[in-house]
Amino acid sequence: MSPVAALRRIAFLLERGREDTYKVKAFRTAAAAILPIPEDEVRRRAAEGTLTELSGVGASTAKVITEAARGEVPQRLQDTERVHGGPLTEAGAGERLRSRLRGDLHSHSDWSDGGSPIEEMAFTAIELGHDYLVLTDHSPRLTVANGLSAARLERQLGVVDAVNDHLAGHGFTLLKGIEVDILDDGSLDQTDEMLAKLELRVASVHSKLKMDKDQMTRRMVTAVSTTRMNVLGHCTGRLVTGNRGTRPGSQFDARKVFEACAEHGVAVEINSRPERRDPPTKLLELARDVGCLFSIDSDAHAPGQLDFLVLGCERAEAAGIEEERIINTWPRDRLLAWANR
Repeated sequence: MSPVAALRRIAFLLERGREDTYKVKAFRTAAAAILPIPEDEVRRRAAEGTLTELSGVGASTAKVITEAARGEVPQRLQDTERVHGGPLTEAGAGERLRSRLRGDLHSHSDWSDGGSPIEEMAFTAIELGHDYLVLTDHSPRLTVANGLSAARLERQLGVVDAVNDHLAGHGFTLLKGIEVDILDDGSLDQTDEMLAKLELRVASVHSKLKMDKDQMTRRMVTAVSTTRMNVLGHCTGRLVTGNRGTRPGSQFDARKVFEACAEHGVAVEINSRPERRDPPTKLLELARDVGCLFSIDSDAHAPGQLDFLVLGCERAEAAGIEEERIINTWPRDRLLAWANR
């Protein structure tokens, strides 16, 4: 394993284990620092002990680079594999369905509140075997997450084109998307002109989660019935664990919302983040019985979190949801034809 690969693998595993961002940053920064440097120079610096003279390389990352440059598996990598490299589910639960997923429809980059550049998210998706990844950074109203204005989103679309040009021939496509806020009245937090330029649109409620049940129902049904949205993201907004604490889910008439989703061809997201597990099991089963389509998404804010998909697959398998109803088992062209019908 090359030094760059070793550093990236450690960062990936730390993200997969939901370690604090500051623990991850050092390894990704060091990988970026040595990436453009010829391998023989990296080996020379490792032998001379001068790696820390490079901006972005500290003592701990220099040790990883030095061990990898000698052809060894770095001790830090071995330790991190032992702690975070094992299966995320027990007894292979979710693995069969995970093998059938062709991509992920909900991911974030450092353009909004993600931790890594767009290209790093794409590279990792390729390494995980994805055919496609939809980039869904936040919309402008979510200022706490550095949501994208129409102008910033327009610029991002050009970056996505450049990434796809660079990755041509890999059998992978980075798709243009958004996680757009559902506003109080059920409208979406982006211009219709910009939404029309995208290939897939996840829409979620992020504000006034304690809204009155009837009002929240109208808000969600309006969005599902009258807008360009394709996927209803983390429908209750709940948090069940994690460093942000816990939060009860929003109250709404789930049957009415899911019936609207089924009628208008909007998929219900099975959010794979361990702290969300959204929808709750009873609502997931209700959406199944109503006849909804589903999307199993990582909602990744870092490359290592793209591996969360198996957790959503475990829940879908337990609920008995048929593979054909899960839209990210579909080939890219079928997915895009459905999303832009």
